[in-house]
Amino acid sequence: MLRGLVTAIRTLTVFSVPGRDAEKFSSSLYWFPVVGAFLGTLLAATAWIGVRLGWNELAAVGVVVGGLLLTRGMHADGLADMADGFWGGRGERERILSIMKDPAVGSFGALALVSLLMLKWVVVLRLLEDGAFAVIAAGVLLGRLSQVVLASSLPYARQNQGTASGFVDGAGLRHAFSASALSLILLFPFFADHPLLFVLLTTSSIVVVLGTGLLSRRKIGGVTGDVLGAVSEVTELFVWLVAGLKVIPLS
Repeated sequence: MLRGLVTAIRTLTVFSVPGRDAEKFSSSLYWFPVVGAFLGTLLAATAWIGVRLGWNELAAVGVVVGGLLLTRGMHADGLADMADGFWGGRGERERILSIMKDPAVGSFGALALVSLLMLKWVVVLRLLEDGAFAVIAAGVLLGRLSQVVLASSLPYARQNQGTASGFVDGAGLRHAFSASALSLILLFPFFADHPLLFVLLTTSSIVVVLGTGLLSRRKIGGVTGDVLGAVSEVTELFVWLVAGLKVIPLS
């Protein structure tokens, strides 16, 4: 079972850990929320230090850039590839998949990346005004949970084996249910005094997963590694954005 944790850490982060990878990569999906909680804690701590230094703008940069560094920019790259393919592929499935596989970043991908980073910085800066460090961590965790749910719900879109095929193949409802239950256990203690905010954040992540899943199913008939990376980034942003709107008080 711990081999799944090793695979999850190696896949989702820049950290190299000793040990052997899981025989079935899909077994690492159980551990995605744990790795998300770890990454979220690191980014929240970075934000806390920046705020204590009296420089909120730099603290927000630390969260955004730190998220890229800790993940090797893998998820952001997935968002760029997905944007290029989905909106530059003219609706043709094979053309979309071919564009997404191309390492070059096109105009749609560049626009998506710039928009993502700008929006994240603005939203995080707003969250820091209220000291909503738990929300920052929650967004990162829910982003990793969204990957599990999507991988467990849709087939792999490519006919040949790809980077994420080992995670999608063999994934099912037990992975989504277990990862969701673990995420709730990890998150609830931090929002026990704000149950409505907790419901709002989890609901917003569900909306992103449903929207991304429906779009990906229509465009390419399933998911790829790029789609899984993209849904993680969009979930983070959407969770932070919804909290930043302050429909429900953050403190």
